[in-house]
Amino acid sequence: MASEFIGHTSNREGSDIVPTSGPVIDKTYIRNHVQAAEAAGIDRLLIGQFAQWPDNNQIAAYVFGQTERIGALLAHRPGLMAPTLGARQLATLDQFSEGRVWVHIITGGSDADQARDGDFEDHDTRYARTDEYIEVLKRVWESDAPFDHEGRFYKFKGAFSQVKPFQKPRIPISFGGSSDAAIAVAGKHADIYALWGEPLDGTRETIAKVRAAAIANGRDPNAIRFTLAFRTIVADTEDQAWSNAADILEKVKAGVARQAGGNGEKLPANVGSVRLREAAKRGKVLDKRLWTEVAEASGAGGNSTALVGNPEQVAEAMLDYYDAGISNFLVRGFYPTADTVTYGRDVVPLVKAGIAEREARKVAAE
Repeated sequence: MASEFIGHTSNREGSDIVPTSGPVIDKTYIRNHVQAAEAAGIDRLLIGQFAQWPDNNQIAAYVFGQTERIGALLAHRPGLMAPTLGARQLATLDQFSEGRVWVHIITGGSDADQARDGDFEDHDTRYARTDEYIEVLKRVWESDAPFDHEGRFYKFKGAFSQVKPFQKPRIPISFGGSSDAAIAVAGKHADIYALWGEPLDGTRETIAKVRAAAIANGRDPNAIRFTLAFRTIVADTEDQAWSNAADILEKVKAGVARQAGGNGEKLPANVGSVRLREAAKRGKVLDKRLWTEVAEASGAGGNSTALVGNPEQVAEAMLDYYDAGISNFLVRGFYPTADTVTYGRDVVPLVKAGIAEREARKVAAE
């Protein structure tokens, strides 16, 4: 697979600094946003899954109906349904979209959000369940005959699906999670591993861990591709980009203060968030232009570091990550549609040109 440039869509407009507006399912916003993303050259859109949000499978179906080319990186939580049902739902979406689905397995970094859907298993048990869930998922997609399964978490007799994925041999599996338990499962199952926007040294460290886990499972470590998730703040000049960053930071801080209500807020305990907060302690700007202040201010509950600069500078920083082993780049906008369009229109072509130049040099050297 070639490198992919990924954006994000939700059920309605809103972000860290843009107040949520519109109906809970805002079809006009979704349609306008995803069509703008497609026109700007974005390859795929992350569609998240949370316990209080609308069903993201239905959002994906709507996105596919409003676009011609763009794909979905569809978050999917094991433990909320049987893997046999999950396999059929995803394969059906893949057929209707003619192969535009990647499934992004999210085991669950928030105990509170898992509990809203009745999942009270602890962290390591959830990852053990995810391991078995993906095993069944893949078997349902690839099996030509009914099969029985009896494991720690699931038991089936005569499991089979008439519908198979449009993509062969199956839908690509993207995987998230930075703990040791998560990396062990990723090494066994992931086609694509996603990590938040850490500094280059942390990124290389995580890539090495995942590849070592792949080797431990008898897999080719180079068969796993890597997605980096971060933010971008891009302007015509570097000074304007940093001025925009300062404005964004003040809005993030104001939002955190309002949400905390004066009582403070528990910091996310998942390993990915902890790693981002630790990176933020090392400095406000790391490597060439990885900005960490939003991660520090917000508690790093999601992809909260950003690359700041003009298009050429941001593209150069992204290519440093490509050289470190990153294949795909996922950007979530502070201003959702405007930032997505800027990313696709102004930055992506520069990164693609840099990747093509690097690959041409490799071929020439061989």
